[in-house]
Amino acid sequence: MMITPVHRFRDIERTPEYLQPEKCVPPPSLPSLGTMWFIRDGCGIACAVVTWMLVFYADFVVLLVMLVPSRDYVYSVINGTLFNTLAFLALASHFRAMLTDPVRAVPKGNATKEFIESLQLKPGQVVYKCPKCCSIKPDRAHHCSVCKRCIRKMDHHCPWVNNCVGENNQKYFVLFTMYIALISLHALIMVGFHFLYCFEEDWTKCSSFSPPTTVILLILLCFEALLFLIFTSVMFGTQVHSICTDETGIEQLKKEERRWAKKTKWMNMKAVFGHPFSIAWLSPFATPDQGKADPYQYVV
Repeated sequence: MMITPVHRFRDIERTPEYLQPEKCVPPPSLPSLGTMWFIRDGCGIACAVVTWMLVFYADFVVLLVMLVPSRDYVYSVINGTLFNTLAFLALASHFRAMLTDPVRAVPKGNATKEFIESLQLKPGQVVYKCPKCCSIKPDRAHHCSVCKRCIRKMDHHCPWVNNCVGENNQKYFVLFTMYIALISLHALIMVGFHFLYCFEEDWTKCSSFSPPTTVILLILLCFEALLFLIFTSVMFGTQVHSICTDETGIEQLKKEERRWAKKTKWMNMKAVFGHPFSIAWLSPFATPDQGKADPYQYVV
């Protein structure tokens, strides 16, 4: 248990009696290791499906409109392999960000009389309680109204991955934004070259589709790629800045006073992507070794 002074307003109760544990139901049994984390939110599920559909649409246009009809075999193979590799990594990162428990989630309803007594609080000590999910909050935890529970080091809830971005899945979210930005930039470059090629050659020979259909498909891809390039680049930069400063988006928005140890930017990066630095930082399949930090460290 970590003893710290209290400098900001939160749901604070100074003695166990004021926690009103009789209003809290006992928490459900902890899920087994094989249980999949998935948020059943209609809006989030729809956004996640749209994300995958947009990536598949981009892949369709890149392959069947631009690369397959190309006479340059080497150009088609290199760009097709590169684009599909980046798209695969983007979707894999999205999958991991969506299905990873962002914080080894704080149990709901653990502010029961039995649990409070087990903390062996001393007179004058302070505990944080969330009145919404009836949980005793670990340090730096915030309640998510979509996930309906407290998330430690919660940066924000992203509907595009249908999950909160927290300390356990922030790596996958950062990789997702990075790979989406890269395939968007790659698609824009290929669209530009393809338009130049079609203007110089016969439009009927630069695509398997009719010229009007080709133009419409390319314009839609160009609009999609430009939009997502701007959006994901901003998100990627924001996330990297948040990691380096060790301040979540919510903490920055609320201007919460820092009450945790300050570390170097490199240490903060390794805390998210794993120890030590390796090519695994770029892999959505490598689970970062973040040590054995206890998510149930209570500030008292």
